[in-house]
Amino acid sequence: MDSLQDLEASKTNPSTTLTPNFPANLSITTVATTTNTNPLATNSSSSPSSSSSTAPSTLSRYENQKRRDWNTFGQYIRNHRPPLSLSRCSGAHVLEFLRYLDQFGKTKVHTPLCPFFGHPNPPAPCPCPLRQAWGSLDALIGRLRAAFEEHGGKPEVNPFGARAVRLYLREVRDSQAKARGVSYEKKKRKRPPQAPPLPPPNVNQNQ
Repeated sequence: MDSLQDLEASKTNPSTTLTPNFPANLSITTVATTTNTNPLATNSSSSPSSSSSTAPSTLSRYENQKRRDWNTFGQYIRNHRPPLSLSRCSGAHVLEFLRYLDQFGKTKVHTPLCPFFGHPNPPAPCPCPLRQAWGSLDALIGRLRAAFEEHGGKPEVNPFGARAVRLYLREVRDSQAKARGVSYEKKKRKRPPQAPPLPPPNVNQNQ
């Protein structure tokens, strides 16, 4: 997955304020993290642990990544212009966040005018832009969607599960598949061949 750098004071374009679509008592809980600026890197070292055996010593890689993603999004909305609170965040703001992350992308996405459009292994460099890969964005949204509900959000008003976000991810998947000449279709598992049913036992009809 492409690395998502820690957000500094962003200079994004002002967006229109949208009507809140979930309870206003939700808030971003910032969890203390290390100074590692790479959200993908696993925090193998942490602060010296106490002798208490009740607190878990380590979190799974997924939980660490989810925590960093949640903090990254929290910092993004705190730096948003105009100011944006979690209680006013909607699917449209999630789309802004995903487009903002493109500047940190490392995946070459060829434009239709590029001679390497649709070429999976370009033989030479080209000036096409770097973007976040679809797989990175899809996994990111999955983690943020789970984190939102873990912090008290209701599934039916989860902005990371909004229809607009799902459609955007589908559009990114299809456009990148064409531009890069790759397929994101899930491979169907081949079922092992089943043995033919056994014939019924011969019944001696001559009694």
